Amino acid sequence: MPEVIAETTSLFRSQIEDGSDVSLQILESVLVAKDVRALLEIRSSLQEFLRLHAKSVMDRIAAKTVDEKLNVAEFFVKAFALVGDVESCLALKYEALVLRETKYYNNNGFRVSYQEWYNFAKNSLYNGYYAIAVKGFDNALSCFQSELNADGNTGDYFLKDNIVDKIRKLKDEASAMISSSSVQALTSKYLKRKATECEQRCSVFPTNSQQAASSMFRLGINKRNERKLYQSQRKKQQTSVP
Repeated sequence: MPEVIAETTSLFRSQIEDGSDVSLQILESVLVAKDVRALLEIRSSLQEFLRLHAKSVMDRIAAKTVDEKLNVAEFFVKAFALVGDVESCLALKYEALVLRETKYYNNNGFRVSYQEWYNFAKNSLYNGYYAIAVKGFDNALSCFQSELNADGNTGDYFLKDNIVDKIRKLKDEASAMISSSSVQALTSKYLKRKATECEQRCSVFPTNSQQAASSMFRLGINKRNERKLYQSQRKKQQTSVP
């Protein structure tokens, strides 16, 4: 099976440097497998390869222009989406949105809209990536305010307030989930520590000591029974005397 996976993915690996739609089409064709097991193994192999390759490429182009970095980031967003790596897809999507925001900051026609940030943040929230969701909702609020300023704050104020409230509510939900996750992590850590302490306390007394304590307990019970029997016999003797 490993040989089959290597052969199946080698074509995409050889073409990925191109970073074009053709590479994505090859990737899509590679993900067509005859059975579920093979598909899962191929996807897992490609996910690992893409993570390493994406990091290497993004580090290599750090000094390049915003346009070049944006093109690369958007390519990997699509690639990670195809192989089902949600976390990496969202991470690169955030990178792409930030790059677009940087490039078109003074161009309201091309800059990232509040709706794009909102959709991104909501996807992050529903997929369990709460910290990045909070950042997304913050950017959505900031962009929404910028769009209002550009429009001269005209229009339906009730609708605008409703949008802001909706974004803030979801942001608060994401923040609460971060706190909840932290509490759960601390609770789990505490329980593990207590279990370890209990094991250590139990191991303080060696097996021989535990056996000795058990023998002493049984000996004490026997002596008490003997004493009670002796006292009972004495009473009988006393009552039988004329």
